[in-house]
Amino acid sequence: MKTILQKISALILSVLLVCTMLPIRADASYEIPGSCQAQTDTNIAGTVKTMDYSYDHNTYFSLRDIAMLLKDTDKSFSLHITKNAVALNTGAPYTPLGVENAPWEDSANPDITLRRNDFSLNEQKVYYYTLILALPSGDYDCFMMAADLAMILDVSITVPDAGRILLDTQTPFSISPAALEESGYFYGVNGVLVGDATTGEIYYQYQADTSYPIASTSKLMTCLLTLEAISAKQLALEEQLTVSDAVAALSASGDGVISLETGQQLTVQELLVGALLPSSNECALCLAEAIAGSEEAFVRMMNQKASELGLSQAVFFNCNGLPSYTEDAIPSKRQNRMSAEDMFRLVSYLLKVYPQITDITSQKTATLPSLDLEVRNTNPLLHNLPEATGLKTGTTNKSGACLVTSLTADDGTMTHDLVVIVFGTEDSIERGRVSALLAEYAMQTFHTGTNKTQDVEGSTVSANLPTHAEAAVDWILRTARKQE
Repeated sequence: MKTILQKISALILSVLLVCTMLPIRADASYEIPGSCQAQTDTNIAGTVKTMDYSYDHNTYFSLRDIAMLLKDTDKSFSLHITKNAVALNTGAPYTPLGVENAPWEDSANPDITLRRNDFSLNEQKVYYYTLILALPSGDYDCFMMAADLAMILDVSITVPDAGRILLDTQTPFSISPAALEESGYFYGVNGVLVGDATTGEIYYQYQADTSYPIASTSKLMTCLLTLEAISAKQLALEEQLTVSDAVAALSASGDGVISLETGQQLTVQELLVGALLPSSNECALCLAEAIAGSEEAFVRMMNQKASELGLSQAVFFNCNGLPSYTEDAIPSKRQNRMSAEDMFRLVSYLLKVYPQITDITSQKTATLPSLDLEVRNTNPLLHNLPEATGLKTGTTNKSGACLVTSLTADDGTMTHDLVVIVFGTEDSIERGRVSALLAEYAMQTFHTGTNKTQDVEGSTVSANLPTHAEAAVDWILRTARKQE
């Protein structure tokens, strides 16, 4: 009995020690307060408080401190910050609180968390990850990544040496992916590609010829085959499709996105919206079954279409991008795979032959009348970049966070579709930030005509990309053959 009591006492003591120690460790690794010296091109200088989130040099900067430094420049901005919301208006005067450009009052770690707080920019809702901190005065400060703020203000923010930043209000924000690659910025991703889908010209690529899991960006192929079925009059947008037992079971599983029950009916249009905006796995399956009779038959169509388009490294196991298990005694876990180059070919074809897809993917929200349900687009760039028109997010543990972004750009003669493909970032925060930076680079390169690299053919492609499906397929195939 004594031995049992001793063991119980030891267990209770261990639990108490763990409970006591865990918060200390967690706090120490979350937010690391610091400061840097900032100077503007107008020779205004001051201290800017910083917050390293989780890791050294993963730095967020005080918006109030920077607003104070820029308040008498043409890049001034006003701030209204509450416990979980930020309103920033560019070109407006900043009203000081009297706490700006001062060092931290103590060394204790602040009790804040990184999150997507409500953020409005010039009274329009945008999506940025920020840190909000309560000040001793009862007011609040907000901390933001320098790159995000530089994009918002269209200024150059550089770090000439440790502990110092320069704010150049006369130099527009610009991005050099080559410099980012040299600094190791893309070590945290699987592959990226930036290009003009209208001409086939590639502006920048990193590990773009290597196949990686692509998660729900797979649904772009599912939607392509759906649009082909509609074009062939096999389906109609307003046709009602019935939810099968398999679709209902997927909906009820941990991978379900929209609640569906056997026998319910939704239109093809609603299923496309469901698959593309909230990334509904069950909506994709419902479309696959309607087109091919079963998911297995539909997957054969997906792989056949990939072959037709010259997607040499693409392989599909299902219609939605979820992990797929074999039926073996020791099951293999497989995931749809593709290279960024393959995805660029797929998206180029899709946007050229079925441009109406962006009528769906450009929507921030949509309603599914059959379910009386509002769904939201998972693509954050639609809120931050007016040129963004889509296309698709995707995330699994193996694939990481992926995003295929489309943007419109006008050269004065015609409208171009620019595409940014980002595979395998650590999380949705980095996915959005990497994609936003490369989207800015895409627009910058398109309009200036500088820093372009060769496309997959090794030379400049004519802007006269074929507009009909058969001709577009031929162009894609020729491109793939030349690369091989």
